[in-house]
Amino acid sequence: MLESLKNKKILVIVAHPDDELLGQGATINLLSKKFNCNIKTVILGEGITSRANERDTDKWSQELIQHKSNITNACEKVGYKSFSTYDFPDNRFDQVNLLDIVKVIESEIETFKPSVIFTHHPGDTNIDHRLTHDAVLPAIRPMKGQTVETLITFETPSSTEWQSPDHENSFIPNFFVEVEEKNIDAKIEGMQSYYFEKREYPHPRSPESLKILSKRWGIVIGTEFAEAFRVIRTISRI
Repeated sequence: MLESLKNKKILVIVAHPDDELLGQGATINLLSKKFNCNIKTVILGEGITSRANERDTDKWSQELIQHKSNITNACEKVGYKSFSTYDFPDNRFDQVNLLDIVKVIESEIETFKPSVIFTHHPGDTNIDHRLTHDAVLPAIRPMKGQTVETLITFETPSSTEWQSPDHENSFIPNFFVEVEEKNIDAKIEGMQSYYFEKREYPHPRSPESLKILSKRWGIVIGTEFAEAFRVIRTISRI
């Protein structure tokens, strides 16, 4: 399946800055460097203000500026050719009309015309991740003129694995991408660009943990490093 992504336009739709790296950063690096893919990410939320009891963007204005400025370096490290950002409230997507998020995604799809979309797994503990997934589905209805043929979901370390193990939407991957250590290193370098998101081991977002996770999935498929995904839908046209 990886070969089928060669030369494709790929849109990665995520809730927060750093989500564009955590689950699929090494795969994005591989697709960008080796498979000549044109890859863009759409980051829907501002990613900071939930750290306070009430959302006050004025109080967090400097942090929001820095957080957004980190995106450029993070995306360059991994291999994104472009990105768009929006300011939906962090961890408060449920206070927004879902249709408003859908409309943003539809507009991005209409402009970029991707054939492949990567987005969050629907069973994450994070409400913004779940609603991002829920907004992607109506935006890619397989109707006349729709360019999106493949939808792939990814795990987000420090969210997906913290869900209850008996949750109805547990992450059960059915698509694995073998990557090289240099792809994992690019992902980690990108993560280190995010001042507010860096964590120390054994946090799931730490450099050591991200490499261990890639080895864990590598073990599953008999290789040294890998990332895991779930293919939700793919359409082969005649």
